Amino acid sequence: MDIVNFYVIISVAFLGSLGHCVGMCGGFIVAYTAAKIDSTRSKTYQFFCHFLYNIGRVTSYAIIGAFFGFIGSVFVFDRISMGTLNIVIGIFMFFMGLSLMGKIRFLTSIESSLASSGIVKKLFSMLIHSKTLPSFFFLGMLNGFLPCGLVYFFAASAASTASAFWGAVVMIVFGLSTIPVLLGLGFLVGSLKSTSFRKTMIQIASFLIIAFGLYMIYNGYGFITDPNATYHDCCKAKHS
Repeated sequence: MDIVNFYVIISVAFLGSLGHCVGMCGGFIVAYTAAKIDSTRSKTYQFFCHFLYNIGRVTSYAIIGAFFGFIGSVFVFDRISMGTLNIVIGIFMFFMGLSLMGKIRFLTSIESSLASSGIVKKLFSMLIHSKTLPSFFFLGMLNGFLPCGLVYFFAASAASTASAFWGAVVMIVFGLSTIPVLLGLGFLVGSLKSTSFRKTMIQIASFLIIAFGLYMIYNGYGFITDPNATYHDCCKAKHS
């Protein structure tokens, strides 16, 4: 992966966690904190519970990234198909950015319908009532697999790597970049839920997603129109 792409991943993930993730996962975190963590337990124990939850999320993201990276490697064989994939992903990112801004309803209906699945509700109920340490990890994994606009964005990026390994790396970096905010949500929940603050963070993250989407469209077009480009060259550029 290009180092610039990692800067984009970290920037979008961190800003997105301040805006979108707090809104999407804030209630989830507050709910399990109230139900599963005894406030009389030591700060070290409480931190470890939240840490396990977040490691569970990152584990799910790594699995998602490896899957989409593998799918990308299976269906991308030449410069035309690689360029087309980049353009399609770029368009997807562009509309996702507009959706996060609230300009269009591109992802919100998908997120809400899948998250309300009966199976998800049963798993959540089972895990939320368990106070064992492993339950925090598995609760994090469950949350990681729930539909989320930012996860869609990075899953698309993972697919464009055409590699299960690099796809997993993309999603791991994304997950790790969201940990600082979500790990400290219990201490900062008041300020982070400020409407104006969240809106600003979402706007910045949305602009970055749109810009990166346009960048991928540009790269895809250039790859298709360059007769000297090869699939090997594209993969080498992405994995350098």
